[in-house]
Amino acid sequence: MAKKVVIIVLIIVGLIVIALGSVFAWYNISISPVDNDDITSHSLEIPMGSGSSTIATKLKNEGLIKNELAFKIYVKLNNINNFQAGTYNLTKNLSVKEIAEILQTGKVNGKDSISITFVEGKNMRWVASKIAENTNNSEEDVYSLLENKEYINALIEKYWFITEEIKNEDIYYPLEGYLFPDTYQFENKDVKVEKIFETLLNQMEKKLNQYKQDIEKSKYSVHEILSAAAIIENEAVFDKDRKDVAGVIYNRLKENMAIQSDVTTYYAFKIDMGSRDLYSSDINKYNPYNTRGPNMTGKLPVGPISMISIESIEAAINPNENNYIYFVADKNGKVYFTRTYDEHMQKVNELKNSGLWIQF
Repeated sequence: MAKKVVIIVLIIVGLIVIALGSVFAWYNISISPVDNDDITSHSLEIPMGSGSSTIATKLKNEGLIKNELAFKIYVKLNNINNFQAGTYNLTKNLSVKEIAEILQTGKVNGKDSISITFVEGKNMRWVASKIAENTNNSEEDVYSLLENKEYINALIEKYWFITEEIKNEDIYYPLEGYLFPDTYQFENKDVKVEKIFETLLNQMEKKLNQYKQDIEKSKYSVHEILSAAAIIENEAVFDKDRKDVAGVIYNRLKENMAIQSDVTTYYAFKIDMGSRDLYSSDINKYNPYNTRGPNMTGKLPVGPISMISIESIEAAINPNENNYIYFVADKNGKVYFTRTYDEHMQKVNELKNSGLWIQF
């Protein structure tokens, strides 16, 4: 009898050992690289406050890990709770350990890795200077690439949201407004401008994909929507105002009125916002970007004027339906909407008299 008990116990122990060995083997396989030979870069956005479950799902959807559960087990076993928000360029030849280290440090693997933050509302001149500041590229490298017709044609072929409209000869920089602002990690300072643009364009594609059907149903092209969104970005400081600002823009276009946005005039004449007030000569001079100038009734600017947040894109696609024709912002960023010119001027005078008028 005792011998039978011993045999049963040994069998049970053996089965447990086999089971544990199988689990251990599964775990080790699951946290290994998806493909040791695949170095194709995949853009992964980690929003602020993302937990391990959310991150595991995003990694699995991008094909960067083999198993969500294994990733969560690794995180739990190693007591990891400090993932950094941002947009990462990851490859399938990274193990879960390597990916977790990257997401904790906020950097791509490698001691020479760099992080660049591109900010909504900033224009291509700022982008060029930011790239020159953080990489071994010059501002001229950025502008030369933007002037490369073969490169631009290749992008039009590759991305559904980039069209021939960006080749309009009046447009200063064809990719203005098409590069999505965020924090991005790159391997080192030798990263090429093409790689930087590709990373930001891939992120813009991800953002726009969720609105593709809405855009296709719209009376406006993607280019026109981004042109409107860039105005919204620069006119509305707070998210709550964006859709009403969008409503005003579209109301004016519908009424064949000029949009009359100061931010487009600043961009038209390459004047940095906040550097000085606009002159009458700026306002009254024709330029296809200048919506305050002549011959711009019922027209959007010829192209976007800055990088654009997803909130402004959403507002441009789904504006509030309102009866407002005018808006003005005070120096604290609060926006006031009015229906008539008299109401608008009354509000302007109120802001001036109360010391809330913006002056540079």
